[in-house]
Amino acid sequence: MNKDIKYFGIDISALVFDVTDSDGNYYQFRNNGLGFEKFTKLLNNTSHCVMEATGYYHYQLAYHLLESGIKVSVENPLSVKRFIQMGLSKIKTDKSDSKLICSYAEQVDLKLWKGNSKNEIECLQITRALSVYTKQSTMLKNKLHGESVLGNPSKVVLTSLKRSLRQLQREIKLLEDKLLVLVKEVHQDLLTRLKTIPGIGPKTAITLVVLTGGFDRFTSAGELCSYAGLTPVIRQSGSSVKGRPRISKIGNQKLRNLLFMCSFNACQYNKACRDLYERIVAKGKSKKLALIAVCNKLLKQAFAIAKSGLIFDQEYKSKLVRN
Repeated sequence: MNKDIKYFGIDISALVFDVTDSDGNYYQFRNNGLGFEKFTKLLNNTSHCVMEATGYYHYQLAYHLLESGIKVSVENPLSVKRFIQMGLSKIKTDKSDSKLICSYAEQVDLKLWKGNSKNEIECLQITRALSVYTKQSTMLKNKLHGESVLGNPSKVVLTSLKRSLRQLQREIKLLEDKLLVLVKEVHQDLLTRLKTIPGIGPKTAITLVVLTGGFDRFTSAGELCSYAGLTPVIRQSGSSVKGRPRISKIGNQKLRNLLFMCSFNACQYNKACRDLYERIVAKGKSKKLALIAVCNKLLKQAFAIAKSGLIFDQEYKSKLVRN
C-alpha cells in the first residue's frame, strides 16, 4: 500500500455507482455524465480509483476518469471475489462491496488501466456483433434443414428463412470487410506475418489481433496463455488428493474457442504442432489434451511472430526468418 495515494473502491451497476475511499467515507452517484462530474470533484492527482470489470457498466466511468488524468485500475471480478471470501464477509450490499474493493486496492499490486484506442473499440464491437450474427446464421441454417426434411414443408416458412439468412449473410460480409480495413490501418504488417503460421488463416489472424490488442498488452507468452485460459491447473495435496490436471478456463473464452478450432488444421499442416500432438498421444494421453497443448503452441508461435517482427519458418520449430 502506498500511503501517499488515496484509494477509491467503486462498485458500479446500471443506474448508480457506490464509492468508499481510504478514509472510510461513502458516496453514491448516478451512473451518467452528471454523476461522473460530481465524483471527479472529489479527486486529485493522488487519487487511485479501483473497480471491477462488470460487463459494459464500468466503461463510461473508467474512460471519463482516464481522460480526467485520474489513475484507474479495472480488476478481474474473480480476484476481488476471492479477496472478499478470504475476509469471511457475511454482508453483501453495494456499499459493503465498495468498501471491500477499497480494502482490496490497499493490499494488492494494481495495474493501471490504459483503455483502448477508438480503432480497438470499434474492432471489438464488430467482433462481438459478428459472433452474434454467426450464431444466428447457424440457427437459421439448422432450422432450414429441419423444415426441408419435413414431408410437406411450408413454402412461406422456407422463403422467410432463406430471406433472413441472405440478409444476415450480407450483414456479416459488410462487417467482415469493415473489420479488415480497420485492422489493416494499424496492424497490416502483423496481420501478414501471422498468416505465415500454418493453421492460422486470414479470419483467425484478424481475430487474434483484435482480441489481443495487437499483442501489445502482453509481455510474455505465458501471460498470453493465461489470458486465454489455457494454462494448466493442478490439484494435489498429500497422498489423498490427486486431481486430474486441466486447463483453468479463466480467461477469454472467444480466444480459447478460436484456437481450439484452429488446432485441427495445425495438427495437419504445422510441423511443430503435429509433432507435439503425436508425442502426447503416443504417451497414452487423450486427444483432447493433445489438442489443448497444440492451442498453447499456436498461441506461443503467434506471440513470437508478433514480438520478433519475423515470419514463420516451417523447417525448424524455433527458427524464424527475417522479412
